[in-house]
Amino acid sequence: MSEGVETVAAAVTISDSAVRRIRELEAEGDAAGQMLRVAVDGGGCSGFQYSFDFDDSRNGDDTVFARDGVRVVIDDMSLEFLAGSEIDYVEELVGAYFTVRNPNAASTCGCGVSFTVG
Repeated sequence: MSEGVETVAAAVTISDSAVRRIRELEAEGDAAGQMLRVAVDGGGCSGFQYSFDFDDSRNGDDTVFARDGVRVVIDDMSLEFLAGSEIDYVEELVGAYFTVRNPNAASTCGCGVSFTVG
């Protein structure tokens, strides 16, 4: 495992489909050499919402999780809400998107991007 990659028990995991999609985006040039940044922000219809973006830098309060050559970066504050979660990529009739399977969420809204904690 490379230096700076998190391996703690409360790790965030990355699904097979998320790995495939990140690799596809890297191959298309849209995310070449970048990490998927996952964050939790205030707002959304349930109180908190997830955000997904690609980033080529790591901040001092970031933790990097890796699987099969792809990396996901999460800041410390967001990691408190995301510990034990799985980052996934879902393809449905209504669209395709990154999502979080979060055991810490007490409830989620219909869009799957917003959640509350219990």
